Amino acid sequence: MGSQPPLQVPEHEVQITAMRAQGAGGQNVNKVSSAVHLRFDITASSLPLPVQQRLLALRDGRITQDGVLVIKAQQHRSQELNRADAWARLLALVNSVATPPRARRATRPTLASQQRRREGKRLRGAVKVLRGRVQSD
Repeated sequence: MGSQPPLQVPEHEVQITAMRAQGAGGQNVNKVSSAVHLRFDITASSLPLPVQQRLLALRDGRITQDGVLVIKAQQHRSQELNRADAWARLLALVNSVATPPRARRATRPTLASQQRRREGKRLRGAVKVLRGRVQSD
């Protein structure tokens, strides 16, 4: 079972817009559009259908109801670094669902583990019995 190469997203499927960053940063934040919004329409992309379905199934707040992934990058002072950061986060998310999850096979507890569980329950019950009312003989 060889590892497959990471999935790539064509640049023409991604829309990147620059804007001013939020938060602290002094005067630079008020005059330079260094933050980046990356928008990627999952359903209209050229990704394989199973990968699209696994991406849309993620419980991720960055994915809109329309199936558009929105990544906002404003960590760095330069637009180029924020663009690279957003692109790297997009590829990381896409490749995190590239391989299908392994199917879970149901297993049964071993006899020894069942016996340990019952012994623990018996001991715990014995401790709780001692907490009852005191019986005078």
